[in-house]
Amino acid sequence: MDRLQALEIFAEVARQGGFAPAARKLGISPAKATRGVAELEARLGTQLFQRSTRSLRLTQDGADFLPRAEAVLADLDSAERELAGRSATPRGTLYVTAPVTFGRLHVLPVITAMLDRHAGLDARMLLVDRNIRMVEEGVDVAVRIGALEDSALRAIHIADVRPLLVASPAYIARFGRPEKAADLDRHRFISTTGARAGSQWQPLGKATPKAARLQVNTVDAMLDATREGLGICGPLSYQVEEELRAGRLVEIPGLVEPVTIPVSLVFDAARARTPAVRLFIDLMREACRRDVGMAS
Repeated sequence: MDRLQALEIFAEVARQGGFAPAARKLGISPAKATRGVAELEARLGTQLFQRSTRSLRLTQDGADFLPRAEAVLADLDSAERELAGRSATPRGTLYVTAPVTFGRLHVLPVITAMLDRHAGLDARMLLVDRNIRMVEEGVDVAVRIGALEDSALRAIHIADVRPLLVASPAYIARFGRPEKAADLDRHRFISTTGARAGSQWQPLGKATPKAARLQVNTVDAMLDATREGLGICGPLSYQVEEELRAGRLVEIPGLVEPVTIPVSLVFDAARARTPAVRLFIDLMREACRRDVGMAS
C-alpha cells in the first residue's frame, strides 16, 4: 500500500473513531483499513492507536502525528483543486455548509441552478446551526451569519441582515400592537434555543428581551407558533421575507435596536481558484443583492 493511502486511512480512522466506519467512508474493506494503519505504524516504528475490544483511541504519538498527516492531505487536495481549476468548467464535487434556514432559502436555489447548468458538477450541502471545522470536514465554502472569528481562512462579506419583531394579524387584533419598548412587557414572546437560530433582537433601551412563554429549537417552529397567534417573535429579516410579503406576519417597527448582522462566505484561498467555488461565490453575491431580507 502506498504511503499516501496509508495516511488517508489513518486520518479517517482517527476522525471516525473506528476501522469499520472509516472503511465505509473510504469505500474499502475493514481489513484493508486495518492493514493500512499497521503498515504505517511499522514504517514509523510506533503505535498510533490504543486498541481494545471496546474502544479505539489515539496514542500520544498518534495524536501528535494526526495534524501533520491532515496537513499533508489538505495540501495535496489544494494542489489537485488548483490544477483542476485551470479548466473554466465547474466539475467535481462542491461541498457547502450553511445555517439551516438560510441554506434552505438562499443557498439551495443557487446550488440547484449550478447543477442544472453543469452536468459534470455534483454538490453536498450540510445545513447546521453551528460552525463546523471546515478543513477536517472537507468543506469548500461555509456561509457564516454574525461576527467572524480570527482565522487563516478568507472571508467575503455578501450581505447584512437585521433583527425584526413580528406577529400575526390575529395576535395584533387580540392583544394590540406595542407602540413603545415599555409596552413589550405586557406581551407574549416566542423564541428559539441558541441565538444563531434566530432570537438576536434587543429591545430599545433594555438589556434583554422579556423571557419567552414558548421556546422551541427551530426557526420554522417559532414562525409556526407566531402565525398561530401565540405571541411575538424576533427573527432575522431573511427568515420572514415570504411571511411578510404574504401578510401572514406583520412587522412591529421601531422597538428593536437597529443593528445589522453580516453574512459572509468563508473559504480556503486555494480552493477559491476552482471554477465551482468561484461560480458559487459569484452567484451567492448576486442572489443576496436581489433578496429583500438582505442588503449587500
